[in-house]
Amino acid sequence: MVDLGKELGAQSYCFRHFKDNTQVIERLKQAGLSRIELCGVHVNFALNERFDEIVSLYRKNGIGIVSAGVLRFAGDEKLETKYFEFAKRAGAKALSADFAIGSTPRSLKIAEKLAEKYDINIAIHNHGGRHWLGCVDCLRHIFAVSSARIGLCLDTAWALDSGEDPIAMAEQFAGRLYGVHLKDFVFDRARKPEDVIVGTGNLDLKRLLRTLKEIDFRGFAVLEYEGSPEDPVPAVKSGAEAVRRYLGKNDL
Repeated sequence: MVDLGKELGAQSYCFRHFKDNTQVIERLKQAGLSRIELCGVHVNFALNERFDEIVSLYRKNGIGIVSAGVLRFAGDEKLETKYFEFAKRAGAKALSADFAIGSTPRSLKIAEKLAEKYDINIAIHNHGGRHWLGCVDCLRHIFAVSSARIGLCLDTAWALDSGEDPIAMAEQFAGRLYGVHLKDFVFDRARKPEDVIVGTGNLDLKRLLRTLKEIDFRGFAVLEYEGSPEDPVPAVKSGAEAVRRYLGKNDL
């Protein structure tokens, strides 16, 4: 398994209140992390003229860019090529992705071609019960009609929202699990989700980490917390500490 004690990161959407990447870097370090998945709040993926500047800023500050996303794939090859250009310059091995429902299977074929060309995998983000790729059956179908370049970015909280078991999903799609968003929800009586520190809601964090170890997970893993946008550091830091606390025990 990838060493999550060292390689654990955060989704930059946690820090969406802060638009400047120097502010993001500062808060990431305050949370005790040195890896990040960058989202569209902090990178305009249509403007490749600034890619080197952004990558250099993170690299200079000792931050590894492990992924970019969640990026929308709809068969626009010119735009989607830029996604891969950014990942290549950043040294990332995967992109987290959403596929527009009306664009498949064409968008899948274009994405596969680009993924092969750049040697970078695409990890589908299972965005909740109301999303067409939120359920296991839909994901299973997509993987059946696509190459191994298309895999999964398992968002643990949105899996819960879909009524799925994120741990069972990790096991079922182990061979195509390219990324994990460590995220946790509680739900009110109307089924409305609320972000909580990972491991304090409905996610069995210990069992998930044990499963990732058992399947020899080699992808990227980032914490995601959407609560407290103006001050997300305490929750992100607590989540990182919880992950490392479990990893430090011998009973995983």
